[in-house]
Amino acid sequence: MSTEQKLSPVEEMKSTSRWLRGTISEELKSDADHLSESAKNLLKFHGSYQQEDRDARKNRTKEGVGKAYIFMIRLKLPGGRMTGEQYLALDELAGQYGNKTLRITTRQSFQYHGILKDNLKLTIKGINDTLITTLGGCGDVNRNVMACPAPVGDQPRLEMLQLADAIAAHLAPKTSAYHDIWLNGKKLSPDAEQEEGVEPIYGKVYLPRKFKIGLTRPDDNCIDVFAQDLGFIAIIENGKTVGYNVTVGGGMGRTQGKAETFAHLGQTLCFIEPNQVVSAAEAIIKFYRDHGNRADRKRARIKYLVHDLGIEKVRQILEKDYFGRPLVAPKPVTITDVNLHHGWHSQPDGNWFLGLSVENGRIKDEESLRLRGGLQEIVKRFKPSVRLTGQQDLLLCDIETANRAAIDSLLNEYGIPRPENLSMVQKWSMACPAIPTCGLAISESERSLPGIIDSLEKELRSLGLAEERISTRMTGCPNGCARPYQSEIGIVGRSGEKYSLYLGGSTLGTRLSFLFQDLIHRDQLVQTLAKILNHFKAQKKVGESFGEFCHREGVMSLAQVAGIEPPKAH
Repeated sequence: MSTEQKLSPVEEMKSTSRWLRGTISEELKSDADHLSESAKNLLKFHGSYQQEDRDARKNRTKEGVGKAYIFMIRLKLPGGRMTGEQYLALDELAGQYGNKTLRITTRQSFQYHGILKDNLKLTIKGINDTLITTLGGCGDVNRNVMACPAPVGDQPRLEMLQLADAIAAHLAPKTSAYHDIWLNGKKLSPDAEQEEGVEPIYGKVYLPRKFKIGLTRPDDNCIDVFAQDLGFIAIIENGKTVGYNVTVGGGMGRTQGKAETFAHLGQTLCFIEPNQVVSAAEAIIKFYRDHGNRADRKRARIKYLVHDLGIEKVRQILEKDYFGRPLVAPKPVTITDVNLHHGWHSQPDGNWFLGLSVENGRIKDEESLRLRGGLQEIVKRFKPSVRLTGQQDLLLCDIETANRAAIDSLLNEYGIPRPENLSMVQKWSMACPAIPTCGLAISESERSLPGIIDSLEKELRSLGLAEERISTRMTGCPNGCARPYQSEIGIVGRSGEKYSLYLGGSTLGTRLSFLFQDLIHRDQLVQTLAKILNHFKAQKKVGESFGEFCHREGVMSLAQVAGIEPPKAH
């Protein structure tokens, strides 16, 4: 980072925060229903966002009262794993303090929504009582480390889960502020709080922005490795991992109207041995810490360093200043598949795991579909472990053969659909929460996508394309939390009921989509897609996916098919 850069206000706030303390502890004791601006920003590092119930905004404005403040809390769950006991305790907290739902994130974690300030400390302490933390669930640090959670038993997956734990532990913030504020830890003396050795990896101002890490097999990229700031692709020979190709610079977020911000796929940097993974993660984190943009947060992610410097220059700097040795050239490898891990699958220990499709990751009870209650009953009775996927789905693991029939019966009783009874387009869809909880959302997402998927299902059935694997992802703003710029159909909130429609990505996560139509009304989305799908049916090559077809046809040709003007760059 240039010494001439003027630091953003957030950098100044971090610098004076006393290792992430700020005034959070004092403000939690006040009668106010929300936190100050500086405390709100620091709170992110502790795993929580201050939000507003936007559904209540109109009436409250009319009544002349302030915002209905609520808080979101996000857990750190490396590889998305927890015991059945932990799951039940987390679910109980959702009922006691939250909005009676659990939200599976696109990074294999849980979020609570609707927490009131008075219950913030109680909830975070309750989470920690289960031996799970929220520290680093948000903020300018390493976030939740992703890895395929399926208990298939192969050595590469087992090793990646172990590495996810090791990376998460090594890169966790070392400050005692979290313990002091939320767990009633012993307060440090003022002198101790100023020690420069508190954060040996992050330093006093932590990272320029968030940092996301994931590990994957090339034949099952269920964590979208190229969307990660730092990715590790296992190189497997004779069933064993001999090392990893390292990718750097992935990221989906962009800012509307700012062409200098964009989605970017991670670039392949080098090959490392398994015992070098944690040290490589530290080296690249430190490179980002030292060279990232601390003046403009909209352009502060590591992807912009990789884009601006080029991968060769990044490699040279890393070799000289952070690794202290030449980096080994990456091995030839190709991403070939993604597995949702739905349905019943055997484990090597003789037990089974069951993968359930969770619509947009929301575990709730609603009318005849009582997913939350059904999971409570299954976990209480049969005590499976629980794992979350990067596709917002859930795996019930370590189930004895004798219990399969009873679990299937409970699924029917609680109206929980078996994955084989769901459409392909629904199973391959994701949405971010957006309105009413996310303050960044400019359009609906989670609440709109189910209706869009229902309409798409009808179109696909009528065209005989119901078995096509077409990924659809929707977000309420351009930040791209559900990774819409990689999917075959990406729907991105633009302005109220209008969206940007992207086409041509890949279910494998290996190709970015292109902007097909801007400011399209939500009610016109499926009608427009139907024209493209009809063209796909008539003109696709044997074995060609919808994303490959759109990529081959290009925006000009498809715009002509849809009868629209090609979009202008934005």
